[in-house]
Amino acid sequence: MLAAARQAVLVATVPLLYQPLRQAVDERTNVEARMCLYLSGLFIAAEEIQHHLDAGVPVVVESYFARCLANHRALGARLGFTLPSWLPTPVTYHLVCDNDERQLRVAGRNKPASRWDSLIETVTDRVTDAYASFPMHRVDTTGRSPDEVLRVIMDTDTQGAHSHADTEPVGAHPHILPAVPRHVAGTCRP
Repeated sequence: MLAAARQAVLVATVPLLYQPLRQAVDERTNVEARMCLYLSGLFIAAEEIQHHLDAGVPVVVESYFARCLANHRALGARLGFTLPSWLPTPVTYHLVCDNDERQLRVAGRNKPASRWDSLIETVTDRVTDAYASFPMHRVDTTGRSPDEVLRVIMDTDTQGAHSHADTEPVGAHPHILPAVPRHVAGTCRP
């Protein structure tokens, strides 16, 4: 819905060619191997994202490096690394809802829960803590329809001025993504 509203292309962050390997790795128990697979897929997706951006086409993705890192850290991955500065810097929306509604949504999903889905449910507090290190616009979706959530996102100033947004520049964490430069009022961003 967001891609259509922004007239953007939707890019899968686990590329199609990764799906068979994803299935095989998800059957294993090695969290670092799983993290590396997902990071590899994100790097491939980042090249596609940059290609679209270079052509002037906006991009929407369902997840990016923050989700991969937060979830795998919460699951116990301890790999250390620095992401390269060439990665496209996102405007990130962290969709949240109260726990009761979240549990109903998870139960109502039309897909079987994987072993990893079940594990994530046991460490939701750690996932929340890991997300806190990433600058993002927090959007409370509790009691809101998808259309209402879309309206909130579309009304959010992507430069951090929205009253519910984290005002730290996207990518300000030095080990994650490069900072987005602040522009003088009245200037346009490319």
